[in-house]
Amino acid sequence: MPTNPTIFDRALLHARRARATALGPETFLLDRVAGDMTERLATVTRQFERAVDLGTPSDTVRRALAENGRIAGLIAVEPAAHRLDADFPRVSGDEEALPFADASLDLVVSALSLQFVNDLPGALIQIRRALKPDGLLLAALIGGDTLTELREAFAVAETEIEGGVSPRVAPFADVRELGGLLQRAGFALPVVDTDRVTVRYDSVLDLMRELRRMGATNVLHERRRTPLRRATLERVADIYGERFTDEDARLRATFEIVWLSGWAPHESQQQPLKPGSARQRLAEALGTKEMSAGEKPERS
Repeated sequence: MPTNPTIFDRALLHARRARATALGPETFLLDRVAGDMTERLATVTRQFERAVDLGTPSDTVRRALAENGRIAGLIAVEPAAHRLDADFPRVSGDEEALPFADASLDLVVSALSLQFVNDLPGALIQIRRALKPDGLLLAALIGGDTLTELREAFAVAETEIEGGVSPRVAPFADVRELGGLLQRAGFALPVVDTDRVTVRYDSVLDLMRELRRMGATNVLHERRRTPLRRATLERVADIYGERFTDEDARLRATFEIVWLSGWAPHESQQQPLKPGSARQRLAEALGTKEMSAGEKPERS
């Protein structure tokens, strides 16, 4: 039986996130997602009796959603068992192996976590199965256009200095693929949209330090294990400065946040019309004459 490829070193990911917490985490992206998620859920006029926050690497989203009176209980799913006594109810688990029975949840949210799942289609299928009929998934993950500037600078520098390119920036999912993944997982009414954020830095080193405090440095399984050469890093800084500097001499970095939403199917949801069920012909609706195939329009 074929197995899914291992793209991300999940143990290293958890270690890097723990290091970020110890350093003092940088949460500006999570703060933005938490605010947007609160606004999006405020438009859903229903009660969520059992909700789960799946893999979000801090309590930022949970604290924001705690003020939503329609979410009765919010459980955090985390791999770190030592955090089970923290401020919110927690379950030791993983995005790749949900510890919930089928049709047991009303709401699943996730912020900036699912992009590091090795089998995203499988994770979405598990989430859909865990949702009750008419249950909702609302997730934000990092998209494929994130850090395009850094990716380009590394590719050029490594080609020049080391004669080849090593994996440095994760191959995050393309937004055009994610709607199809939701449909394949069995979600009804799938919606995908994006939020692009441009952040500016004084130097490439400042960007890399901030990525470390976000727990977002390289966790690719096929990453190069040897330390980055100083000459390569210096060339990365030069190329980045040459190509991605604004008029005030600050460097820009792009972050793409992709939003996914979908509902577990339920008979109450809006359904597409069956073929042939229309009660009015298109020509009538447009106020024009209907012609059969091959018939040429009359010239005036």
